[in-house]
Amino acid sequence: MTKSGLIERVAELTPHISKKDTEVVVNTIFDSMTEALKSGERIEIRGFGSFQVKVREAREGRNPKTGEEVHIPAKRTPFFKVGKDLKEMVDGSAPGGGTGTAADNAA
Repeated sequence: MTKSGLIERVAELTPHISKKDTEVVVNTIFDSMTEALKSGERIEIRGFGSFQVKVREAREGRNPKTGEEVHIPAKRTPFFKVGKDLKEMVDGSAPGGGTGTAADNAA
């Protein structure tokens, strides 16, 4: 799903809000999340997962073509940790246990 696909879906579910207003809401959410991560804050969305910034230390690496040693500078990178409920939904089992049928659990 793309951001424009998300905007379309939210617009379908909220016909009383214009598509342009829906786009503003979705963009505001993503902009707020970006700003929070830039300032080092952690974002937690219960049942979905959490976002945080991890610091990767500077290190020495190798150029795979030449084998030459190169310096890799330190950097901050966003990291997502999936929530338990989302992990279970994607895996096909209901939160808190299996899907409910013996046939599904046997597969």
